[in-house]
Amino acid sequence: MTEVPVWILVIAALVIVVLSAIATYYVLELRKVRKVQAQKLAEIELAANEQRDRVNTSIQIIAKTLLDEGVGLTEASIRIRVLLDSLQVGASVKEEFVAFYTIADKTSHIPILEDWKQLTRKEKFAFEKEMARVEDEYRDFALDAAKRILGRNF
Repeated sequence: MTEVPVWILVIAALVIVVLSAIATYYVLELRKVRKVQAQKLAEIELAANEQRDRVNTSIQIIAKTLLDEGVGLTEASIRIRVLLDSLQVGASVKEEFVAFYTIADKTSHIPILEDWKQLTRKEKFAFEKEMARVEDEYRDFALDAAKRILGRNF
């Protein structure tokens, strides 16, 4: 058999050591990146949970205020619908609280805020009459839904 010169073995060993060092460096860097990503993901999840809790609390407050007659049925329905939609609730929840969605949909064409202020007294009266009709039609359903929504988290 032929003998391999020592200098070739030394170079081969050096190549192996250098490649091992490079591989170790990249494994450690990858580990750092994954750790940072995991921390950021945990922070995002925490923030999302806190936001979800705030929205759930808002829903509870609006439902309670509706039952205490501190807010109108139309306004409460619009707000609850928007908050439930922001939580991206499933179809079953939307179906369970359809009264809020129905009232909000039936009154969605009515101007609000600055647009409301621009209306004449006659126009405001007509819209108020329409809101009262819708509220009378769905009041019992909406109050029942408000009772059922109390204490729930979505």
